[in-house]
Amino acid sequence: MNTDISTNKAEVGNLPANDVDKQQSVPVQPMTLVTLAVEKGYDLNVIESLMDFQDRLDKKQAKKAFDAAMALAVNEIPTIAKNKKAIVDKDGNARYRYDDLSEIAETVKPILKKHGLSYRFRTQQNGAIVSVTCIVSHVDGHSEENTLSADNDTSGSKNAIQAVGSAVTYLERYSLKAALGLAAAEDDDAQAAGEPAVITHDQFLELNKLLDDHDINKAAFCGYMGVEAVADIPQNRFKDAKEAIKKKIAKAKEAVNV
Repeated sequence: MNTDISTNKAEVGNLPANDVDKQQSVPVQPMTLVTLAVEKGYDLNVIESLMDFQDRLDKKQAKKAFDAAMALAVNEIPTIAKNKKAIVDKDGNARYRYDDLSEIAETVKPILKKHGLSYRFRTQQNGAIVSVTCIVSHVDGHSEENTLSADNDTSGSKNAIQAVGSAVTYLERYSLKAALGLAAAEDDDAQAAGEPAVITHDQFLELNKLLDDHDINKAAFCGYMGVEAVADIPQNRFKDAKEAIKKKIAKAKEAVNV
């Protein structure tokens, strides 16, 4: 990226004053000064200083362009519809709805492209923990990352590969939503059916801490509770959730003492 600037002695380092003064009234590019320094045979330190200045300027302008594009894109992205029903009980009844990755992608990609933005994912596996990084990039070169991690999703009798794949898909969806600050639509069907509100933020923190402190597989726990995420546990099942965790902890302790 090239941006017009007015030169000053502080930025051009040891360039002789007469050469600098000739440029004072004319906006020039930092790389123009580099070319001038090379032609004049100036010290390598001067040339490196000018190149560093150009690099800093490019990065600063790229960050500004990224922020501006993100602000415009996020403002245009609509609320994502919860287009999928999750079948979680033995009778095949849907207990909740969610917005799948394809629905999110179909909604956001045209808007991101319009503003010179794109995204991609990077995945890393460390034992039973899988991490997904969503990288949002702008055409001018700046990018930002958002990483989420979770246990392999072993719920529903999945094999090892399916467990990893399920966790990756889940994390791709949520890391992208987090990176773009997306909101999902409320489940109109659930509201119409009079289903209870979900747990409060404080209750979520309490359950999440218990799960983390005792290394309980969250995906499996959510599958047991019939929800997609801990935050989706209904308010009227908060006590049931705590009791289920306590039983899991007690069972783990018994296994250790055997």
